[in-house]
Amino acid sequence: MTRIDCDTCVVRGLACHDCVVTVLLGPPPELTLDDDERAALAVLAQGGLVPPLRLVEPVAGPVVESA
Repeated sequence: MTRIDCDTCVVRGLACHDCVVTVLLGPPPELTLDDDERAALAVLAQGGLVPPLRLVEPVAGPVVESA
């Protein structure tokens, strides 16, 4: 299951205009999609019917201990 929280999307604002979430629903505060729903959106995007999901989630950096 994928949790889509537009508030934590790294490319929010830059890619919202071309994201399937915004096209279909407007910018929601949070959305949860299961694997089947994500696969269905991918098929629609591949067919050119909707833009792809542009969600980019932040990744934690390495932990650096001070000297």
